Amino acid sequence: MGLCLSGGGFRATLFHLGALRRLNELGVISKLDTISSVSGGSITAAALATALAAGAPLDWDRGVVAPLRAFTSRDRRTAAVFARLLPWNWFRSDTGVRALEREYAAHLMLLRLTALPERPTFVLCATDMQFGVNWVFERDRAGDFQAGYVSPPTADWPLALAVAASSCFPPIFNPRKLRLDPGRFTGGRFPAGRRRDRLVRGMRLTDGGNYDNLGLEPVWKTHQVVLVSDGGAPFDVSEDRGLLWRVERYSAIAQNQAHAVRVRWLIDSFKSNEFAGTYWGVGSAPSSYDTSYPGYTKALATEVISRIRKAARRRRGRRTPTG
Repeated sequence: MGLCLSGGGFRATLFHLGALRRLNELGVISKLDTISSVSGGSITAAALATALAAGAPLDWDRGVVAPLRAFTSRDRRTAAVFARLLPWNWFRSDTGVRALEREYAAHLMLLRLTALPERPTFVLCATDMQFGVNWVFERDRAGDFQAGYVSPPTADWPLALAVAASSCFPPIFNPRKLRLDPGRFTGGRFPAGRRRDRLVRGMRLTDGGNYDNLGLEPVWKTHQVVLVSDGGAPFDVSEDRGLLWRVERYSAIAQNQAHAVRVRWLIDSFKSNEFAGTYWGVGSAPSSYDTSYPGYTKALATEVISRIRKAARRRRGRRTPTG
């Protein structure tokens, strides 16, 4: 059984936290073999992994909920973004994501990758900019099928590095640079040689959502049951706002279509019994996929659940200086 936690920023982080609470109440988390995560989902996964790695019986509210609520209650992005503007960082392109990594390490997760729990297997996904494929960080290995894998990961790699690489959303954050030893990576499909070594040595990782925002890649071929929690933002209908809006819009439309195709393929796989499982999303309802399964109505999904973040933003805008 595999659980996939999608990207989608802090919205996804908290959406998955609610889903995990229910799965924990049902006794499902203890039965999971794998938790695959992307971007905002990796923040939730890392918090759960940190709590499980403590070894004591899991206190859900104190061990998982409280740290995540405290972390997401503050803006962790702005300071990391502006760190790039400091003169001594002008020639360090990944300053922003490194600052984000320090935020994760200081306030949420102190584990090394090699200290992750043995079960379930936590797979934190980023996107390999060199080869254009899914890169994974796990307890026992790191890498991808083109570059190869290092097993075990470098001993001093913190969990915070994996989460930062998984969540460095472009263009706000530049890719995270990894200075790798090509000789330690084995089993990759890309032909051995100087070019391969140069690509691996200069590895740059960006947000895992650029390749697969659902985090399906590590589990769908190998697991009999696939659970997918999708906290990604519903596509926002908008009027033309000029050149910059169009540049962003081209990418958003392409990503939205890729996401829609992947979700429909997932639902069809459930219908055809290729594997068992379920899917739940911020703005989705069973009626969207021609299924008879029970669930929220489309109106509740699109008019209430998916708009919670916007409503919260409007309330903040109406606050007085003392309120």
